[in-house]
Amino acid sequence: MDLKLKLFSVFMVFALLNPQKAQAYLDPGTGSMIVQTVIALFGSGGYALYLFREKIKKCFGKLRKHNKHD
Repeated sequence: MDLKLKLFSVFMVFALLNPQKAQAYLDPGTGSMIVQTVIALFGSGGYALYLFREKIKKCFGKLRKHNKHD
């Protein structure tokens, strides 16, 4: 392993094992943004499942039509 990568790895382990207090501020808009993100994730996931279901239905529909002609 490269020396720079080893030093970086040691530094990251030390930084993660030695946490400091965060001086952070969350303004009121942050909660709204989190809620919007969660709603968007559920909406996107639902639409992806819908498209996946439609592709499966189309595939089985083709198989069913193919089997009826035989």
